[in-house]
Amino acid sequence: MWLRKWFQPPRHLLGLFLGITLVLAVALAWLSNRLFEQDRQLERQQIQQRLNHAADVIGARLLRELSNARERLTDLLALSDAALATQARGQAEALGSNAAIVVVSQRGFQCFPAERLPYYPALPAPAEPSPGAFAAGEALEFQQKDYAEAAATFRKLAMAKDPSIRAGAFLRLARNLRKGGQSEAALAVYAELIESGPTSVGGLPAELLARHSRCILLDVLGRHDELQDEAGRLNAALDGGRWRLTRSAYRYYAQETRRWYAPGPELQTKEQDSAALAAGAELLWERWQRVAEGEEHSTGRSSVWLNDRPVLLMWQSTPRRMVGLVAGGRHLEETWLPAVQPIIDRQGIRVALSDSEGHTVVGNLEGATSQQALLTPADTQLPWTVHVITADPGAASAQLAGRRRLMVLGLALVAVLVVVGSYFVSRAVTRKLEVARLQSDFVSAVSHEFRSPLASLRQLSELLADGRVSSDDRRRQYYEALRRESERLHRLVEGLLDFGRMEAGAREYRFETLDPVALVQDVGREFAQEVAERGYTLQVQADGSLPPIRADREALSRALWNLLDNAANYSPACKTVWVEATQLDNRVAIRVRDQGLGISPDEQSHIFKKFVRVASADEAGVKGTGLGLAIVQHIVAAHGGEIRVESLPGVGSTFTIVLPVAKE
Repeated sequence: MWLRKWFQPPRHLLGLFLGITLVLAVALAWLSNRLFEQDRQLERQQIQQRLNHAADVIGARLLRELSNARERLTDLLALSDAALATQARGQAEALGSNAAIVVVSQRGFQCFPAERLPYYPALPAPAEPSPGAFAAGEALEFQQKDYAEAAATFRKLAMAKDPSIRAGAFLRLARNLRKGGQSEAALAVYAELIESGPTSVGGLPAELLARHSRCILLDVLGRHDELQDEAGRLNAALDGGRWRLTRSAYRYYAQETRRWYAPGPELQTKEQDSAALAAGAELLWERWQRVAEGEEHSTGRSSVWLNDRPVLLMWQSTPRRMVGLVAGGRHLEETWLPAVQPIIDRQGIRVALSDSEGHTVVGNLEGATSQQALLTPADTQLPWTVHVITADPGAASAQLAGRRRLMVLGLALVAVLVVVGSYFVSRAVTRKLEVARLQSDFVSAVSHEFRSPLASLRQLSELLADGRVSSDDRRRQYYEALRRESERLHRLVEGLLDFGRMEAGAREYRFETLDPVALVQDVGREFAQEVAERGYTLQVQADGSLPPIRADREALSRALWNLLDNAANYSPACKTVWVEATQLDNRVAIRVRDQGLGISPDEQSHIFKKFVRVASADEAGVKGTGLGLAIVQHIVAAHGGEIRVESLPGVGSTFTIVLPVAKE
């Protein structure tokens, strides 16, 4: 039953239109989807072929770079010790900042460049002075607590010819000066020791011990600016490989330095890279130990993950010595990838390398789709898996995009046609139904508005005509009631006629210079008499010094009357209505306020439209045509003013007419 009703005119046109367009859209979408799928399959095949070809070429280029590096290590291994050091130093200079050549033999461990590693896996035993050299001074310091005499003793030893005795005496001298309260003198001695040259004390560089001791003393003295500078120099020397340290010594002093100095992100990255290279050098040292014992191959390469960094290890060895390469991921990017960069640029691809544990060595695998070319170490003899990925998937399908754009455009046009056509058809139907509903509501409201005064007129007229009113006072009351109802009916008819003229643009206004205070008082006085029988009171507040306005007295009075009437009708509980006239900047403001039902924020933007009535009107039983506020807005706009509303549900409403003052 409801389906037959829905397809009755005019809605059957909408249903028929939607049905036809929906069938066409579904058919076009199905065909387009089939064609899209074929295009995608062809595109994937072409992209995969291109990626596979690029991966083969890139794998061959990287294998060539790996072979060249292995040949250079083989050539170094065949050289004599003196020639090896010279050649290794020259090759190391070309490696960049993230790689080093290491030479391991029975004579010890060497690194080229020498400052590339922050610590070494093995160090020769340093030459140390005899323990008794400092016995006298230490007895004064630790047993007798005579720091001044101990300082004098160590000061004499600081003039010795043996550098190790001199460095040890300087450290002990500064320590006793500090204990004796001579902090500035101790700092000066540490500074002198820093400049004394490369000597060691207790197996550690004297300069390292002096800088560390200066930091401790500056920290105790609270001289933070000097401490920051000194700690920064200590940190730079540690991570710059200035001293040959063991891993434990490096980590201890690096941790100590962090107490006073926080390096920036770039410096932290450099430190982590250097630490990873040092860890790789340790692995080569351990590997050579096994090679010397016959437990390891004499040649090889591997990619390991150290200190959260990728490290490439390559080595060539004999039982007598090993030559190895330790390279970080940045070295591969700067030195190896340029060999394949022309292919990357020409093919529009991305290249990434990953080790056997899945760590990314070079490049970036984030956002990689399932469509990529993979070359495993078994395919390439490389220590990594090679990933070749399309850099821009959109650009890869550019040659197939033409037909796809046409299909998408056709589908989009049909979709737009469906949406736009449906919108206008449904809008027309909705408007027609809305107009019919508004017309019905308006006729009902007007009929009710006319019925009430007409019923009163008829009843009072019959009473007077039949002579059933005996006293003169009662007759005067009835005549007054007849007059009020006639005025009410007149206002209603004139309001409807005026609104019709306003809508047609034929309403003529007779402007004159008016006193807004007098206008408000006159309309207020008349309205107060009108609503007094209903128990309402009107409070008028007007400033007598308001400037005059140019207005049509009758029209503006009607607008004010409509606002007052609404205020009374929508205030069933509070029987007081307030009206005031004030000056607002250089204009005149007439406010009508009530403490009635109020208007919700959603309805405030619609109440000035014709035939619109708020939801609370039906709940409160307020009758009306829905034209009062529309008439007010027309009249105020014709006067060059504006109408404002402030309202909260349950609190009340304030309507303000703002009018320009009359020009002199």
